Amino acid sequence: MLVIVYYDIKVAEAANRESAASKRGKMKKRAKILIIDDEREFIADLRVALEAKDYKVVVAGHSAQAQEMVRYERPDLIVLGTILPRGDAFLLHEWLKESPSFSDVPLIVVDAPIEKRLIKGWRMDEGLRLRAEDYVSKPIVSASLMPRIENMLLRAFRKITVLVVDDHAVVREGIRALLSLQEDIEVVGEAVDGQDAIEKVKQFSPEVTVMDIVMPVMSGLEATKRISKEYPETKVLILTQYDEEENMFVAKQVGAYGFIPKTAASSDLLSGIRAVGTGGYFPRSFAYVSANWPEGTTR
Repeated sequence: MLVIVYYDIKVAEAANRESAASKRGKMKKRAKILIIDDEREFIADLRVALEAKDYKVVVAGHSAQAQEMVRYERPDLIVLGTILPRGDAFLLHEWLKESPSFSDVPLIVVDAPIEKRLIKGWRMDEGLRLRAEDYVSKPIVSASLMPRIENMLLRAFRKITVLVVDDHAVVREGIRALLSLQEDIEVVGEAVDGQDAIEKVKQFSPEVTVMDIVMPVMSGLEATKRISKEYPETKVLILTQYDEEENMFVAKQVGAYGFIPKTAASSDLLSGIRAVGTGGYFPRSFAYVSANWPEGTTR
C-alpha cells in the first residue's frame, strides 16, 4: 500500500511540475500587475518595462481605487508604492494580508525615499509589521524592479510541498483543509509523531514541515533537530499551543525556520509556509532570535 501511495504522489508531483512549467511558459502574456502609486514618472517607467514583457498592467492612484482594482482585476502581483495620506499604504497592506481572498497575492512594497519619509513614507512601527514578500525604497528604476517581479511571479506559480505533523487527527485535518484551498501549496503527507515525521520527510522530501512540539514517541523539537541535520532541504515551521519565549529559543536552536502559536490566525500559517518555503524565516524577527540559550534562563 505504501508503495502505491508513494507512486501516486510522485506521479502527481510530476504532473504538477508539468503544469507549473506550462504556466511559466504562458505567464508573461497572462500575468496581471497592479501598480499602486501617485507618482506619474514612477508609474510610467515601470509600466513601459512591464508591457514590453507582455504583462498586463493596471494602475491605482489611491487606496479606495486600489481596493476596487484588487477586487475586480484580480492581479497576480501588486507593486504597492507611495500614496497619500501617509499611513494609507500600510493600511492597504494590512487589508491585503488579512483578506482570505487576497493574502496570497505577492506584494512588493516600494517605500518613499528617505527625504520624503515624513510626508508619505512608512513609519518605523509600520515597517516592523511588514508582511510583504519584498521591500525596496525609491529612487528605484524599472531595471532594478523587473528581476524581483519576474522571480516573484515564478515562485507564485509553483507549489510548496508540505508535511503536517501533529498527534491530533482533528488538527491535521483542519490544517489540510485550509492548505487544500491554496493554489500554491500541496500537502504531500501527514505524520502522528516526531519519529513518524522523520520517516515521512525521508519518503516525501517536503519543502516545509509544519511541526507540533509535544507529541508521543518523539517530540517535535527532537524531530526538528534530526530533520535539520539529516534533511536540510526540508524547512521546519513550528506550530504549537506552547508559545512561551523559551520554546521559541529552543526551536531556533534545533534548526526551525519559523514559530507560530496555534492561537494565531490561519493567515499567519499560510504566510509562514510561504516564507519558510522560499528559504526565509517567519516571522521575520525569528531570524534574529539567538540560537544560543539566553543568559539567566533555565532549561
